[in-house]
Amino acid sequence: MSLDHPSLDDETVLLVGHGSRREKSNEQVRTLASKLESHLSLPVDAAYIELAEPAIEDAIESLAPTCQSMTVVPLSLFAASHVKNDVPLAVQTARAQYDDLNFHVGSHLGIHPSIVDLLDDRARAVETDLGVDREADDVAVVLCARGSSDPDSNGDVHKLARLLYEGREFTRVESAFIGVTTPRLEETLHIVAKDRPDAIVVLPYMLGDGVLTQRIVDKTETFDEEYPYVRAGASGPLGTDSRVVDVLADRCQEARTGSVQMSCDTCKYKVELSGYEEDQGGARAMLRSLVHQAEHADRSDVDDDPHVHDAPEKHVAVCTNQTCAASGAATVLERLRQESRDADDCDVHVSRSSCLGQCGDGPIVAVYPDSIWYGGVTPDDTERIVSSHLERDRIVSDLVHQSL
Repeated sequence: MSLDHPSLDDETVLLVGHGSRREKSNEQVRTLASKLESHLSLPVDAAYIELAEPAIEDAIESLAPTCQSMTVVPLSLFAASHVKNDVPLAVQTARAQYDDLNFHVGSHLGIHPSIVDLLDDRARAVETDLGVDREADDVAVVLCARGSSDPDSNGDVHKLARLLYEGREFTRVESAFIGVTTPRLEETLHIVAKDRPDAIVVLPYMLGDGVLTQRIVDKTETFDEEYPYVRAGASGPLGTDSRVVDVLADRCQEARTGSVQMSCDTCKYKVELSGYEEDQGGARAMLRSLVHQAEHADRSDVDDDPHVHDAPEKHVAVCTNQTCAASGAATVLERLRQESRDADDCDVHVSRSSCLGQCGDGPIVAVYPDSIWYGGVTPDDTERIVSSHLERDRIVSDLVHQSL
């Protein structure tokens, strides 16, 4: 992986992983970046969405003076909030800061023939360990993903499972999740066991050998002990296999040629889906992303779970895009931070945001989860916002621009 760029490169690639408190997982991202660099013959650096350094913004700032074009590719299996909100938000902010730098944004790993082949190989390895052969024995497969609050992402898990089933001699291939949504892994294993297959192969659909992957392995082992008449075993994660690098290279090429296709027809941030009406809308989606980032910044270290939140009560986003910046948004941002730090009872996270689509009415200050937007905020207004709204939940009515 390229760490130092002493001369100006025409093009560079930034591979963005999720980030983990486990350095082993972060090292995997750097390993994939190094392999991708060799594959593309282009400089490739690594960055992280959270929990690890460098953050996307810091990596872009470091690389900006060294190149003329940057391709940002998320190292994510499916497109949920991080891919749809966090990465685009960081790039959009960078575009406003670096006028001379041409940005391309790639797609997530997604559903790709190379990934299906890799999963097939992982399944065969488990079959060998269990002493079964799908051509001669009844072998069922459970593809277990993390699980998401995004129906588009969860739907892709089921599609991938179906593609793994087609053309192969598995008795069945089912989808399951380790958290957030259903069906959960334990439930699916029990249902599949009722058909009494000779073996059940569990495939953790994870990139690294982290907390959630281990949880899948542990639950599979528990199931194997409880059901002696069905042999069960779990594979390892996708890891740094060369086929993952091949898919990343394809995603880079799509981005560089402007042929990236996102699943916008079923994206809850773009269209209204039943049960997800509150998520639809660009500004809402972006602000939910900011809130999520704040939750992770303030998380507690409970059971080494990377998604246990210790969130602040409120999140304040200040638009610092061009027109708001010209109206003094930077000063408003710093005054809000200072006032909230000095307050006696104010559990709040204050951060900058990119354009909130209210140009000419700023500086815009958005308070969540209250969904209150203040407009035309001056530095002198910050004390009232903190003392009334953030400390005592009393909205400053004369400053309200709109509510969502």
